[in-house]
Amino acid sequence: MTSQRISGKARLAGVMGWPVGHSRSPFIHNHWLATYGIDGAYLPLAVQPQDFEQAMRALPLLGFRGANVTVPHKEAALACADEVDAVARRIGAANTLVVTADGRIRATNTDAFGFIENLRERAPGADLAVPAVVLGAGGAARAVIVALLDAGAPQVVLANRGRARAEALAESLGGAIRVVDWADRAAALEGAGLLVNTTTLGMAGQPALDLDLAALPHQALVTDIVYTPLMTPLLAAAQARGHRVVDGLGMLLHQARPGFAAWFGTEVTVTPDLRALVERDIPKC
Repeated sequence: MTSQRISGKARLAGVMGWPVGHSRSPFIHNHWLATYGIDGAYLPLAVQPQDFEQAMRALPLLGFRGANVTVPHKEAALACADEVDAVARRIGAANTLVVTADGRIRATNTDAFGFIENLRERAPGADLAVPAVVLGAGGAARAVIVALLDAGAPQVVLANRGRARAEALAESLGGAIRVVDWADRAAALEGAGLLVNTTTLGMAGQPALDLDLAALPHQALVTDIVYTPLMTPLLAAAQARGHRVVDGLGMLLHQARPGFAAWFGTEVTVTPDLRALVERDIPKC
């Protein structure tokens, strides 16, 4: 790895959140900066919700090229940005801000990109234009469903513990989304080619996802956006049945690529070294 050079002309970016100490984005971006020998720095920026717009407006004044946005600021970023691209508008949240040459702030969302790129990397050759079942109806589910519809999924079946939220998500996104009751989640697996868990069930410190996989076709791919632990109970159960499984770490890694290219002018890849670096920072469960 090349030594990282930082000068008074360094390009700056960061991640805005509250709290922000949990974010692994500094590991990712500073690894790339060092690897490519770029004069730049990526910083954690702890910003309380009431200060977010003021802090965002300060980015151009402080010489920042942009920033990532994490909880709880993703919706505020969408509302406060000068420009919002079509993907962020559809998802309803922004995770990436880019300062333009004239000092305006453009908002986008790279979560859908990261989700699909993770599947393509970790399950090469998998057909993603298949009927899918998505569990959960939060912000991550919105990005996942946008990604699946854009990848050609003929139908997305959506199940959430609160049906009303799933109905609202389906209505806002449009397209071939069918909502089912949470109690019917197992039966909805029949005929699916892809199962995606976007809930926190199965995350370290949370209850496991209770799901009977008997109706899921054996050729179906199973993925979980959770990456603490990497092998969630859902993935372990699916793998035991012979399914190909994909953990959620790659989504985090790949969603970082477009922002890095915009801020630092270099297209980057997700390498085994980077994945290993971030894996070492994940608590063993």
